[in-house]
Amino acid sequence: ITGLPFRHVGECFQQSNDMISHYFHMILTTLATQPFYMDYIQFPAGDTVPSKIQNNPKFWPYFCNAIGAIDGSHIHASPPTYIRSNYRNCK
Repeated sequence: ITGLPFRHVGECFQQSNDMISHYFHMILTTLATQPFYMDYIQFPAGDTVPSKIQNNPKFWPYFCNAIGAIDGSHIHASPPTYIRSNYRNCK
């Protein structure tokens, strides 16, 4: 069901789009409010660094002061034209 529009979810459960939207927002609000959020959501400790990064001299100089990153984040970069081909099709 995840990733589908309300219309598809409504068809699956035989409910109106308004009803699906109402309950989606109700659950989202419940998950984001203090009682639930404070009890069940825990962020990782910021002081631990994976050993794969810390023990690798290729990574550590660049990530030693990094706090973290969000998966799927996009960082806009514009390398100079003469080295642009080195950065194409890289993840």
